[in-house]
Amino acid sequence: MTTYATPDVVAARGRVGARLVGRERELDLVLAAVAAGRDIVLEGPPGTSKTTMLTAITAEWGIPLLFVEGNADLTPAKLVGHHNPARVLTEDYSEDNFVPGPLSEAMRQGGFLYIEEFNRAPDDTLNTLLTAMADRRLSIPRAGTIEALPTFRIIASMNPYDNVGTTRLSSSVHDRLCRLAVDYQDASAEEGIVALRTGLAAGADLVGDAVTVTRATREHPDVRQGSSVRGAIDTALVAVQLGALRGLTVTGPVTRASTDPYAQLFLDAMLVALSGRIHLDEAADTTPERVLREIWEDRFILQPSAARPG
Repeated sequence: MTTYATPDVVAARGRVGARLVGRERELDLVLAAVAAGRDIVLEGPPGTSKTTMLTAITAEWGIPLLFVEGNADLTPAKLVGHHNPARVLTEDYSEDNFVPGPLSEAMRQGGFLYIEEFNRAPDDTLNTLLTAMADRRLSIPRAGTIEALPTFRIIASMNPYDNVGTTRLSSSVHDRLCRLAVDYQDASAEEGIVALRTGLAAGADLVGDAVTVTRATREHPDVRQGSSVRGAIDTALVAVQLGALRGLTVTGPVTRASTDPYAQLFLDAMLVALSGRIHLDEAADTTPERVLREIWEDRFILQPSAARPG
């Protein structure tokens, strides 16, 4: 039997898509999964529009998006909720003095529970989610049973490039989650994002330079994990303010010679915006500043020289 997407999902796709840049396929897949009633894990590096996508979907549906950071301190009680100790001493345990956690709130309100760094949470905490995912209900001792509203979903995210402090997810957890790999957008999409977030013209030299050097951090041999597009946004924003301080206009066409004041200004903006966002390989005998200067030289010295005739 052939089935078709409901008109609500089709209409939502158009409105949600208008809020995103370069994420058409990923939006289709995530929206299809959550509209089908599935929970999903989004696997990809930071700064790849995962939160933006979920924020747009929940805003379109008119439901809350509750954030939880996965770490060793995320206990089952913090996730589910707990009884107020002071009221327990004076009143005994009851449903009225139960303080709901983000999982309970998401189920009651029919919202998305978004757990970032999912694989950093302890096993016993993740196991708490199994019943919520399988049965859409949660039984809490001395507080009763919470039945999830139909729009309740669990959305998880994991960074495949960072294995420090992470745990291996059990087969039971994997079996209850759909999965989507979300990688960096292409250069043109990232330029669109930077232009949108900074207010600069999409074709401005500053936008292209910021995106190019940021993307280069992801390919440098001494870098384990490069910067997301947030680094390009901050590079452009810092460069604009540096230009104002130094009496330089950087929002229009600029010259690209390495001795030009714009090039020197751009290097300073790179160092401020990107040096804390790149993670070097443990075996690399270098510093973030040296790596960024190499990338800057490639952009402002080697590439312009190669482009000259003769």
